[in-house]
Amino acid sequence: MAAPVHRYQRAAFFFATYGALAALSLWFAYELRFAGEDGGAQHQAAEAYLYLQRPQALLWLIPLKVLLLGMWGQFRGVFYYFRLPDAFRMGLALFTATAAALVIAAVFGTGQPTEAFDIPRGVLLVDFNLSLVLFMGFRVSIRALRERFWGKEPVAAGVVERIAIVGAGQTGAQLASELLSRRGHGIEPVCFLDDDIAKHNLQIHGVPVLGAPERMPELAEKYGVTEIILALPSTSVRRIREVSTLASANNLRVLVVPSMAELAGGRVRASDIRPISVEDILGREPAKLDDEAIDAMVKGRTVLVTGAGGSIGSELCRQVAARSPARLVILDQCEVLLYQSEQELIAAGAGALITPIVGDVADADRMREVFARFRPSLVLHAAAHKHVPLMESQPAEALKNNVLGTAVVAGLAAEFGADKFVLISSDKAVNPTNVMGATKRLAELVVRSMQARAGARTAFLAVRFGNVLGSSGSVIPIFRRQIAAGGPVTVTHPDVKRYFMTIPEAVGLVLQSATLGAGGDILVLEMGQPLKIVDVARQLIELSGLRPDVDIEIRIVGLRPGEKLVEELQHEGEQYRPTEHGRVFRFVAEQAPVDRTDALLAQVRALLPLERAACKQGIRELVPEYVPFVE
Repeated sequence: MAAPVHRYQRAAFFFATYGALAALSLWFAYELRFAGEDGGAQHQAAEAYLYLQRPQALLWLIPLKVLLLGMWGQFRGVFYYFRLPDAFRMGLALFTATAAALVIAAVFGTGQPTEAFDIPRGVLLVDFNLSLVLFMGFRVSIRALRERFWGKEPVAAGVVERIAIVGAGQTGAQLASELLSRRGHGIEPVCFLDDDIAKHNLQIHGVPVLGAPERMPELAEKYGVTEIILALPSTSVRRIREVSTLASANNLRVLVVPSMAELAGGRVRASDIRPISVEDILGREPAKLDDEAIDAMVKGRTVLVTGAGGSIGSELCRQVAARSPARLVILDQCEVLLYQSEQELIAAGAGALITPIVGDVADADRMREVFARFRPSLVLHAAAHKHVPLMESQPAEALKNNVLGTAVVAGLAAEFGADKFVLISSDKAVNPTNVMGATKRLAELVVRSMQARAGARTAFLAVRFGNVLGSSGSVIPIFRRQIAAGGPVTVTHPDVKRYFMTIPEAVGLVLQSATLGAGGDILVLEMGQPLKIVDVARQLIELSGLRPDVDIEIRIVGLRPGEKLVEELQHEGEQYRPTEHGRVFRFVAEQAPVDRTDALLAQVRALLPLERAACKQGIRELVPEYVPFVE
């Protein structure tokens, strides 16, 4: 019973407060209109309006205002929360009340000052303006008092961090507003820094915009700033990198505010700041996608994602689910990872769309069951063994999963009439020096060979890209664990370089590639310039507030079996052809593919029982450019 009682008490409070404000507004409207009328008939009429009509008008106009305020939702809000949408609704309610009173006066009025419904138009117009000022002013005052005095939260440890916000745009302004209104965070914004000269020496929520971020060196001494918070657009990757480097040089800790997409989606607030990550500074300008083409490929169709529990597979699931498929079948042989992916999709509101399937892509009977039941239109094949050192010691497992598993799923896609099959390949498939890369190359050959079959309805594509920041087994999580343990951070070679992309960008471009490629194509994502791994290690140490080779040792341990200094993206003999998207390239071999799927798979199966060295030599016969690591 407590909740209804509380609701009635709140309604009574609103009714009394708004009623009092409405009475005050109307009372003074009459005073402003008629007070001071001197002499004769005008004075007598004014007294009639003031002493005879006004009390009667209060009896019906006040309930009318309160009723309309209630209809516009003014009784349902929290009294001390008042923002632009609330002000807009309140203004509409008051305008409607004034318009209704004018209509009532015109219909029922007789022109006599003694009649309750004969309120003069001048009184109603003055009352409307006074009501706006009184009602909104009262709500704003209550909010301001609460934020400044009543709503102050005690700072947990009594220590207030003085921070500077880099970026005086919408996100930075929202962050400053939240921090100022919620002092319990223990964070006080003392200034803004922004590249926009027009904002310099202005104030936002009372916080001055000092100048450009290059003024950072004077922040600690003059303003006692210990941290900076980046509120820059996610597109400003280069500027984020420059500012974070400048902050590190001045011993300022760097934090970052969530992106506008996260804020708009309601998942986080502006005050949910986090430490800057290497993804923020190593990422690139986000690629612009053809959303209409991707939506047309996904919307209303059944999509199967294999390897749905992995880093790439789970992000594929997230992006596909956001584009309204009829059904999203998520498949993985690891039930733990599959469960985690399923729970993320349910939390994102996609629970009604998904069907989780535990299954091994190399299990032909199980996969036939899945295809016969769901008949997917689009198959995104991300399932693979991808850890280079592990596959060097177990080449048969890499062949079984990466090659035979691909053949099973691709063959069923063709048999059950899928429109497109997309293989997630790797830059390690180009002139491979390790088992993982060689098996990925064989998977590409299987896919291209299947495309050559007469009457093939399914379009078979392969998408090739490099390292993905933060993915399972990638170097970034390993470096983070090593830094957390106090070092050393191990790098295989001082000159080793890798291409890097963020997981969302890579997956977005995979979906874009699926809309661009014709059957038999190998599509390659533009990876930018390769980065030295040792430089990535140094930046990650600095972002942790430590000094490379002083606080944390960087140790060179030598190249691992099958590892290259620099990965490649194009085979010799592959021709470059542009696509409609600037970050997706098409590579097509000079020789047209031939349907030799069965023969190729028979050769692969023959290698499975062989011991490690013999198996690798057998792979070399199938992939002549493969140079195996000899133990």
